[in-house]
Amino acid sequence: MAVQTIIKDEIKNLSFVLNKPLDVSFEQRPKPTLQDPHDVLVAINYTGICGSDVHYWQHGAIGHFVVREPMVLGHESAGTVVEAGAAVTHLRPGDRVALEPGYPCRRCADCRGGRYNLCEAMAFAATPPHHGTLTGLWTAPADFCYKLPDGVSLQEGALVEPLAVAVHIVKQADVKPGQSVVVMGAGPVGVLCAAVARAYGASKVVSVDIVPSKLDFARGLAATHTYLSRRIAPEDNAKAIRDHADLPRGADVVIDASGAELSIQTSLHVVRMGGTYVQGGMGKSDITFPIMAMCLKEVTAKGSFRYGPGDYDLAIELVASGRVDVKRLVSQVVPFEQAEAAFKKVKEGEVIKILIAGPNEKL
Repeated sequence: MAVQTIIKDEIKNLSFVLNKPLDVSFEQRPKPTLQDPHDVLVAINYTGICGSDVHYWQHGAIGHFVVREPMVLGHESAGTVVEAGAAVTHLRPGDRVALEPGYPCRRCADCRGGRYNLCEAMAFAATPPHHGTLTGLWTAPADFCYKLPDGVSLQEGALVEPLAVAVHIVKQADVKPGQSVVVMGAGPVGVLCAAVARAYGASKVVSVDIVPSKLDFARGLAATHTYLSRRIAPEDNAKAIRDHADLPRGADVVIDASGAELSIQTSLHVVRMGGTYVQGGMGKSDITFPIMAMCLKEVTAKGSFRYGPGDYDLAIELVASGRVDVKRLVSQVVPFEQAEAAFKKVKEGEVIKILIAGPNEKL
């Protein structure tokens, strides 16, 4: 879609709306207008599907975030600026941008302390009660829109969001050149964590999953080793991972990108004495956790939530420089009218990453 050649009034604002679990519809919604001179109006070109989108579609809730009224889905998007507020100086109509979909208050202690991803007043796309980006037009603060370099496509731009999640996780892990990293889970975020860890200079990156095809993909993208997890005790799986990857002391860093209880338990038995463990995947609210292993090893354990200052910038640089090839994650691109079918494919695990073209995009 060459949005810069289209008159703004001609752009449709067709939206993909979740009414209740497994009940979606396409609706022409009112076109948004700029309410702040620091905002921009963006025509959405491509949107990826995240696991949280699928969870809302299936269940209508994630934790205490409950869909109580119709909500537009989607938050992994890239688009083209069609209008810029009077105070915006770094963007203009025609610029292609990756959208960071969460907007903090900018005033609380966490925001002022440089951890705006922890802002309790965060307005995040497709998280109740806020609408998402599977729509024609989207307004956003200009400083949360990142101009894409000429060599980065809009489809790659839509994948900057999950890549920024991986960047934040690897930053939390403080990965250093020459270290060994084990990543539990080889879904989109897991394989991107492996790729970012390699970009950070990790010499050995092990991807672990229960699906052979995912491990094949991880090996082709970034992993130096892969391990097919078995239905055995976490301690035994951990030993097998260490033996397979020649990590007799364990890994310097272990990242769980799965959220699965057995995976988390295995992680604490894989990490070395004095190593670092980062929880990036979300699963059940409460699990049985090997606290003795964490204490005896004096493990540094951290959580990771979304992304913060500099994560989008680094994600775009990793794509632009060719150090992380996000194009390889795209299994399929579908027209907007096939959005529900795309959600079903993601639910069934038929794709690595599927992109939905915006309602004004011509495939």
